[in-house]
Amino acid sequence: MTIKICKLCTTPSSRPRITFDNNGVCNACNNSKEKKKIDWEKRRKEFEKICNNIKSTAIKLNNQYDCIVPWSGGKDSTSIALKLKFEFGLRPLLVTNSPLIPNEVGNMNREMLLEKGFDSIFVRPDQKIAKHLSKRFFIERGNPKVAWDAGVNVVPVQIAVKFKIPFIFFAEHGESEYGGLVLNDESTKIRNYEEVIEHQIGDYPENWIDEDVDYKDLNLYIYPEKSEIETLNLKAYYFSYFFKWSMADNYDYVKNYLSDFRVNDSGRTTGTFTNFDSLDDKIDDLYYYMQFIKFGFGRAVRDTSRFIQNNRLTRDEAIEIIRKYDGEFPSKNLKEVLEYLGLTEIELHKIIDKHRNSEIWKKNEKNDWLNSWELKNKIY
Repeated sequence: MTIKICKLCTTPSSRPRITFDNNGVCNACNNSKEKKKIDWEKRRKEFEKICNNIKSTAIKLNNQYDCIVPWSGGKDSTSIALKLKFEFGLRPLLVTNSPLIPNEVGNMNREMLLEKGFDSIFVRPDQKIAKHLSKRFFIERGNPKVAWDAGVNVVPVQIAVKFKIPFIFFAEHGESEYGGLVLNDESTKIRNYEEVIEHQIGDYPENWIDEDVDYKDLNLYIYPEKSEIETLNLKAYYFSYFFKWSMADNYDYVKNYLSDFRVNDSGRTTGTFTNFDSLDDKIDDLYYYMQFIKFGFGRAVRDTSRFIQNNRLTRDEAIEIIRKYDGEFPSKNLKEVLEYLGLTEIELHKIIDKHRNSEIWKKNEKNDWLNSWELKNKIY
């Protein structure tokens, strides 16, 4: 398998749904170029009109809340919540689908924002079922967060239907921002149900029934009935359509409001150079490591590509970072992750090896597990 690298960023062709043009440039970088042509002031005015409609709709429905923000407590969703409330005068209800293994950083950052005057709903699903599904999908698909991915997409919609709040603001449209399959022009603005199932969850939760999981156990993973969504006339927007998206800019914005906003206390996160992204779940390091196992690139490639596209790193600087950190084994929090999944470390390594892409990995003669595999063709 020959892996090629984008000529502008560090994204490899092994990333699912990535495409390259005839000049060897990935679709995420081409999207980044196109964003420079957008009249962002015009988009902002469009957003202000939507906000006015949201406010008037809330008055008509006698709603206490104007909209819902799916909220992890991290820099992206927190920046959206702050902007909606303090720049555009909306009253958002923050909805959190619990991390699999919550940590102190996430808890403290969420509490910090609530003290600024927000209401929130924190949903913690049945842990017996959550752990079972996490272990099952880690074994079957090399991804312990399949069910969580469903929950984080579904729970805000369920709350919208129950509270009769017809507007949701999700963060970025990942398929266009980071390289993927964009269904149509409208899907970068309005959330598309089919796209979520296909690309973000990868399955219908109704298929997860087994001897330990009944249909009723999957309540927090299944979308409301289509008729309920249509009756509410629910609209779910992507914030990234209206405002230029950058995770680093979002962090800078939040720090202006929340000076004590917590970051990784180790100075950087395992596998990368950043210290402020995807911090609220102790299982995330394993999740990103499995991308390295399956696709040959890890978290440092992901982060440096986004920094290059937002003119915060040069490509040469990015490659040096990748050589230092990409593919770093997730030893931090490993004991708690193993306990959550109900696995021994030996079982974990066997599952990891099961998901190695044989087209990109080869076994060598070294005896220690971490160094006994190597990429056939190192891309950096």
